[in-house]
Amino acid sequence: MGKSKKIANNILDLIGETPMIKLNRITAELKGEYFAKIEGFNPGHSTKDRIALYIIEEAERKGILKPGSTIIETTSGNTGFSIAMVSIIKGYECMLAVTSKSTQDKIDMLKAMGANVFICPANVAADDPRSYYQVAKRLHEEIKDSVYINQYFNNLNSEAHYKTTGPEIWKQSNGKITHLVACSGTGGTISGIARFLKEKNSKIKIIGVDAYGSVLKKYHETGEFDEKEIFPYRITGLGKNIIPSATDFKIIDKYVKVNDEDSAHSAREIVKTEGIFVGYTSGAAFQAIKQLNREGEFKKDDKIVVIFPDHGSKYLSKIYNDKWMQKQGFFDLQHESTLKDIQYIK
Repeated sequence: MGKSKKIANNILDLIGETPMIKLNRITAELKGEYFAKIEGFNPGHSTKDRIALYIIEEAERKGILKPGSTIIETTSGNTGFSIAMVSIIKGYECMLAVTSKSTQDKIDMLKAMGANVFICPANVAADDPRSYYQVAKRLHEEIKDSVYINQYFNNLNSEAHYKTTGPEIWKQSNGKITHLVACSGTGGTISGIARFLKEKNSKIKIIGVDAYGSVLKKYHETGEFDEKEIFPYRITGLGKNIIPSATDFKIIDKYVKVNDEDSAHSAREIVKTEGIFVGYTSGAAFQAIKQLNREGEFKKDDKIVVIFPDHGSKYLSKIYNDKWMQKQGFFDLQHESTLKDIQYIK
């Protein structure tokens, strides 16, 4: 069922068919026209709703998931929330290994959704027994009738976007899209959308957004996994310290790296100029657009679609909190707080 005026059978009927919004004020000085795919309009407030529903229903169809099963997954927060939401409706237990980079807001939301949450240190190697990859594997081995979704290596991740997000973008842009700009983490979103769009028009340029501290950009350019690229960074849901098989690197034309500070301020800028309350990775995606403009990537007649992956409510204790921003050293002469002080009436 589409997002019509009919009554939905349950919350899962509202997943997908998210709006696309023309960006105006924030892009006034940039070349090209810009359109944001607002994935925060999904009921779980992120693009991960799509993969959670698709993968779980495929597992049911194949008989892998049965009544009473436990679903296990690794997450920086968004996938976990989506899986927990789907699990409630379908009657499954949910266990989530969560990176310590996740905001307290996200962790509290996961607990509120009834998930069992295991918080794992973010800045350890993927093969460290404390990493959220290894914790999830261990839970899967220990718990009978459990299913490990394994979003980083599950090709159904990209298939969900090939079948839903890609066609939506093509239709909403009337087939006129020239560029897609999307953050690359697990790689499912960008790979699935890219495959659909390239089948429609091979000239569409696919640009992935990576983080400083991640290995994806260098791997795309050289085929080399370089551990020296890895260092701690703050953005969640972007970049990786492993090479996810869900990413189709051949279909991505180029990567651009962004840093934590600029991405946080770009997210705040989107809110203040367009009135769209976006998350940290949306800021990263738009920061990439600004950098690409400075490099001369876009022309006046280009139609650029950017994915805004989630909603800003998940980041109230981080990028929308002045104390957190100050603690990270994100306020300086160039960047000052734009949030208005609260006035108390006595």
